[in-house]
Amino acid sequence: MKANLKQIQDFLANKKIGFVGASRDSKKFGNQVIKQLQKLDYQIIPVHRTASSIEELPCVKNIQDLPNDFQAVCLVVPKQQTDVLLHEAIEKGIKNIWIQQFSEGPETLSIAKESGANIITGRCIFMYTQPDGIHKFHQSLNKLFGVHAH
Repeated sequence: MKANLKQIQDFLANKKIGFVGASRDSKKFGNQVIKQLQKLDYQIIPVHRTASSIEELPCVKNIQDLPNDFQAVCLVVPKQQTDVLLHEAIEKGIKNIWIQQFSEGPETLSIAKESGANIITGRCIFMYTQPDGIHKFHQSLNKLFGVHAH
């Protein structure tokens, strides 16, 4: 189940985003997403169990520790972790959750349907953040072949 353009726009309208899936290695995909979102003036708080900061941003240990004014979270994690984190975000009351393409767990879609939250699945967040480099090329290919949200 791929998200539609309205769902994506609703998610991106949140300028404060919790981010699960960043690494201490700044070359990793999650870190590249954080950097791109920062270029677009998003306020990001990484969620990481052990790191105190990532990309010079202070981390919180879990989703529950995000400030209450953060109503969006992005999950760029292995699919085995997604459903637990999705439950945590919903329990926190977060209404906008982006699950990175190919990170959907076995129960993700049924959890999403029951939650009433705006949950993005089947989409790569980078394609909606004015990417450059290889990600810009990927975005262009998607548009050329009609693989974009409606």
